[in-house]
Amino acid sequence: MIKTIFLAGGCFWCTEAVFQRIKGVQEVLPGYIDGNIKNPAYREVCTGRTGHTEAISIRYDVNQIQLTELLLIFFNTHDPTTLNRQGNDVGTQYRSGIYYSDADQKKIAQEVIKQLEKEKVYEDKIVTEIKEATPFYVAEESHHDYFNRNKEQPYCTFTINPKMEKLKHYFSNYLNESYER
Repeated sequence: MIKTIFLAGGCFWCTEAVFQRIKGVQEVLPGYIDGNIKNPAYREVCTGRTGHTEAISIRYDVNQIQLTELLLIFFNTHDPTTLNRQGNDVGTQYRSGIYYSDADQKKIAQEVIKQLEKEKVYEDKIVTEIKEATPFYVAEESHHDYFNRNKEQPYCTFTINPKMEKLKHYFSNYLNESYER
């Protein structure tokens, strides 16, 4: 069975690169969610005035990977304790969020956060918002597959490469064979 969930963990170039490499993920698209205008453009979202956050749409096969596993990868490849910030990316458009498509996804997201907090995985409180998905607007083509096309760009080298190393180190058993380990 194929399901869709929307995750926001800072810049969508980072989250797209992470989840493209996971077994059971059928499709990852960068875009914008949870805002107050229709069909926003990147230049508008970057101002922080549209209310959108940079996010990814993930279509995944529940027979190959469970949402709990996707969320553990999500929480371990960004900082869910900083409000409206991921590293040097600052603003509401970089907030941490889980935007669910059904009640089961909401429940699982709440349970994962509760467990991470119970185990004191993070020193600070998790501020990831959990909300019902609003319309998702696919980003402009230039943002698709960004990391794979621009690995030598400074942003990719300094921001995304460490996430890739963490992914390989802690989640190698979830990596899709089509990507180098």
